[in-house]
Amino acid sequence: MKIAALIARILLGPVFFIFGLNGFLHFLPGQLPSGLAGDFLNALLKSHYVFFLSALELVGGALLLVNRYVVLGLVLLGPIIVNILLFHALLLPSGLSIAIVVAILWAVLAFYQRRYLSGIFVERASPE
Repeated sequence: MKIAALIARILLGPVFFIFGLNGFLHFLPGQLPSGLAGDFLNALLKSHYVFFLSALELVGGALLLVNRYVVLGLVLLGPIIVNILLFHALLLPSGLSIAIVVAILWAVLAFYQRRYLSGIFVERASPE
């Protein structure tokens, strides 16, 4: 499991770091898809919401890359991965396979770090 978590971290870190950096520098050429998926992405771009998402991807990917605060990186990237999965499942199914691979890699790493994530699954937090 240790090797699988290491591989997952090494694969996820650069992916989110590079795509987060691309949100600011636009070095990867891309074209908006047509239809509702394009409208959704266009709204994210025009509202500058994409900068917030790119910053979270950049920070989360960097934390995984440098192997520091990995759990914080997982917590930052978790909701982004859910949104990527939903986007591809509902709006642009052509990228769903890659989104599933990313989600599996995240799940492997989260499972390896589960002892540190277990605190968020408390039914009632008691003040101490």
